[in-house]
Amino acid sequence: MKLHWQILIAFILAVLFGYFVPEGIQYVSWIGDIFLRALKMIIIPLVFSSIISGVTSMGDGKNLGRLGAKTMLYYLATSTLAILTGLTVVNLVKPGVGVDLGFSQTVEGLTEHAGSVKDIFYRLIPENIVDAMAQGAILPVIFFAILFGFFITRVEKKHRITLTHFFDALFEVMMKVTLFIIKFTPLGIFGIVSTEVHRNSDQLGSIAGSLAIYSLCVAVALLFHALVSLPIIVRIIGKARPYAHLKNMITPLLTAFSTSSSSATLPLTMEALENNSGVSNKISSFTLPLGATINMDGTALYECVAAMFIAQAYGVDLTFGQQALVVVTALLASIGAAGIPMAGLVMITVVLTAVGLPLEGIGLVLAVDRILDMLRTSVNVWSDSCGAVTIARSENEITNVAL
Repeated sequence: MKLHWQILIAFILAVLFGYFVPEGIQYVSWIGDIFLRALKMIIIPLVFSSIISGVTSMGDGKNLGRLGAKTMLYYLATSTLAILTGLTVVNLVKPGVGVDLGFSQTVEGLTEHAGSVKDIFYRLIPENIVDAMAQGAILPVIFFAILFGFFITRVEKKHRITLTHFFDALFEVMMKVTLFIIKFTPLGIFGIVSTEVHRNSDQLGSIAGSLAIYSLCVAVALLFHALVSLPIIVRIIGKARPYAHLKNMITPLLTAFSTSSSSATLPLTMEALENNSGVSNKISSFTLPLGATINMDGTALYECVAAMFIAQAYGVDLTFGQQALVVVTALLASIGAAGIPMAGLVMITVVLTAVGLPLEGIGLVLAVDRILDMLRTSVNVWSDSCGAVTIARSENEITNVAL
């Protein structure tokens, strides 16, 4: 049985168990605690190795040149735009407001995470990276990993190859550890959700309603980014016809939607770009594999909305500085996240940890994760293809979708 079906069944059983068998909670709550501890255990080494592996996969930084600079600028800009779109929607709709999960003791530590945007930049630079890792400080670890990965691409070739192979191997090992832990997700969800339902049995109706509104928020934000923001970029900057390009991309987008895998869709995306939209192999072979590794507009948007929803559900009003921290963390954490199995689960753990929100909130959003995963994967692939067209036009390629 597919994992997402196992999770859905576990969620339903947990709701029933927590509501109808309250005396049994003491025997299952520890399962959720163990699962969350296991997630926390892998976060630092997984994020560290995945980001370094993702950055080094870009090749020798000296050889990226103009094409590389344009590609990175596009990925950074569209990911930031996606996150801000999600942040705007979730602040306007506030899907989690009204579902006060209480738990004030779990969010008391949030005050120490408050601060201005300036404080975020202070947190980026650790005084001691080993201590930052030991403390589970996500932001400085991400920053150091990006820095470390970039300068691996600038050292002598034999050292670069050795270090790249080492971190690729480390990432591969961490993926296997992650996959092993993810196999227990249904059990973890059962423990977490049954405990939450028991504690909040009088609010089940409002929780279900808020989850529906949350799902709608994510879907609307993703569709706005895909059908409005990205086409504007393609039209104005790329001087191309975005909806003609969208028609050309139907097959890979439907494949991405059905498989929830941008990597599995990559060959179809390249074929559609080159044969239908007329982008050269030089552009597509550079931008698409790179985009599949580090450009995750849909996922970054989702993490931002999910973190805000969880904060609202716990009755936490995040300050501007804390919301800025969510934006920065979601943006930086999306680098290399494409290779992480069940990236949504891992990345939301990263964002919640950075802001100081309780990880128990994961149980809420995972219940509706599958359909949202299909949507955000499609947006990831669509953004990569729009980037290829925009960059191809900036390089004066004619293409089949030029204005």
